[in-house]
Amino acid sequence: MRVTICAVGRLRAGPERAICEDYLTRFDRTGRALGLGPATIVEVEDKKSVGMQAEAVLLSRVIPDAARLCVLDERGELVTSPAFADWLADWRDQGRDAAFVIGGADGLDPALRLRADRALSFGRMVWPHMLVRVMLTEQLYRAATILAGAPYHRE
Repeated sequence: MRVTICAVGRLRAGPERAICEDYLTRFDRTGRALGLGPATIVEVEDKKSVGMQAEAVLLSRVIPDAARLCVLDERGELVTSPAFADWLADWRDQGRDAAFVIGGADGLDPALRLRADRALSFGRMVWPHMLVRVMLTEQLYRAATILAGAPYHRE
C-alpha cells in the first residue's frame, strides 16, 4: 500500500524536514514486510496566493486515483495510535493506497474535506502545517511498529 502525503507549501532544509525524512525512512523499513509503503510527500504551492480553492485544485491533482483520502483537520476525529494503525491496516487489506492531505495556513477547502473518507485531528488546537507533517510521519511510523508488534509504542 503506497502512502502519499499531499501538502501545501515547501518544506525547506531544516529540522522539520530532517525529522520527516527520518520517520519516512523508518516507516518504509518497518512497513515493507507488512505491505505498507513506500511513503512519499508531494508538495504543491499556490504561487498566486488566491486561497483555499486554488490550493484544493492543486491538491486534487496530486491525490492518487482510487486512494483512500484522509484530510488533516482540527475538526476531524481524535483517535488513538492503535486506532490509526487499524485504519492503515484496513485500507491495506482492501488493496487501497492512502493519501493524507495537509492544507495551507488557512486550512482546507470545504469541498475537499467533503470528498475525504476520513478526517484526522491531532487535537483541537491549530498546528502549523509544517509541524503536522512531522506528527503525521511519526504516527505513520508508530502505526507500522504497532502492526509489526514492535516495542516502539507503549500503552
